[in-house]
Amino acid sequence: MKSLAKLLGVILMVCLATSQAADWPQFLGPERNSTSPEKGILRAWPETGPEVLWMVPVGIGFGGPVIKDGKVYLLDRNGDIGDNLRCFDLSTGKELWNYAYDAPGRVPFPGSRSVPAAEGDYVYSCGHNGDLYCININTHKPVWHKNIWTDFGGERLPMWAITQNPLLYEDLVIVASQAPQAGVVAYEKLTGELKWKTPPLGQTGYVSPSIVKIDGQDHVVIITASARRDREMGKVVGMEPLTGKILWEYANWNCQIPITCAVDAGHNKVLIVGGYELGATMIQVEKKADGSYGTTELFTTEEFGDQTKPPILYKGYFYAQYGTNNRRDGLVCMNLDGQIMWKTKRSPDFNKGSMILVDDLILATDGSITLYLIAPDPTAFKPLASADILAEKGSDGNPTARSEGSNQNWAPIALSDGKLLIRDQNRMMCVKVR
Repeated sequence: MKSLAKLLGVILMVCLATSQAADWPQFLGPERNSTSPEKGILRAWPETGPEVLWMVPVGIGFGGPVIKDGKVYLLDRNGDIGDNLRCFDLSTGKELWNYAYDAPGRVPFPGSRSVPAAEGDYVYSCGHNGDLYCININTHKPVWHKNIWTDFGGERLPMWAITQNPLLYEDLVIVASQAPQAGVVAYEKLTGELKWKTPPLGQTGYVSPSIVKIDGQDHVVIITASARRDREMGKVVGMEPLTGKILWEYANWNCQIPITCAVDAGHNKVLIVGGYELGATMIQVEKKADGSYGTTELFTTEEFGDQTKPPILYKGYFYAQYGTNNRRDGLVCMNLDGQIMWKTKRSPDFNKGSMILVDDLILATDGSITLYLIAPDPTAFKPLASADILAEKGSDGNPTARSEGSNQNWAPIALSDGKLLIRDQNRMMCVKVR
């Protein structure tokens, strides 16, 4: 009995250690839903804010990091010359290796675009021009390389280039090429062999694939853009992950520049959100008697949205940063029926920042200079702590606004082992939050 108890104790300690130091291996974390399983997050910060462990210079852009086995992977960009996959040590910030390649071209809001995905001995990234690479993390060399844009008839880049965060599913790498000859494509992880592709699904957007559960089964979901010119509406399309077979679609999404991926709202419901004052739509997916699927729009609201990232779902309520070109609703809370519970508006302002749900708390950047610790609550906005750690220090030692645009931290943040990674337009910092 003592041996059994000892064994169970060891197993428990291993499980706790695993949960406390969970990897952040892909866009939006382990489950691709902006949620971390870690525990023990600080409930209060010193007056000066949480400790900044290290900072490293990076190029301009909006691509966030991922973390696996104590290593940080970031797809950086060198001006309009090329992309650069960089690997850092999570504990020290020391750069361990990098792999750079030519990818010329410049678009509005220039710089890096995408978040890599790491699994096993490989890291996968999709660059500014559509270059999809599988890099061996031991040799630091490519295993295979495809171009998800030009390989499928793409010529001139979309206005804001290619923005794809690879989805790893079983033995596949899935991305939305949204090129003239393919909507979504899947490659074999280790060889780069094309396993399936869909026909074109609609106008080109900037949305990455997500996974939602429909009747307990995984469906890959992608969103396309609407078009002002011919009044074509955007689509939300669900498909089988292993075959690409199209299972259902909703064809009434009005967003010309979709960036945010679909959110699994539970019970066969899918929430889609957009910026530019276009709000959110909840759809219901149902299986019919003949085995096919249909969709029903449950509600559409202009009072809830997010331009760059999907909302966080926690205990039946959504939380999102609804800052757009023409409105500042700040952090907004909405229930599953589309009822708005509260908005911070400009007090405080949240605009295209990033959020992580961890240990029943939300860590959030405001897109500018401030990091917040928030208790998610549908009755009111409840900040526990905040710190202007993303601002520069003036000659008097106090935080000050940085030069126009340089403090934009619109990239997704990442968390592992109590270390929070945030990147803006010229640096990536590591902040101790546990």
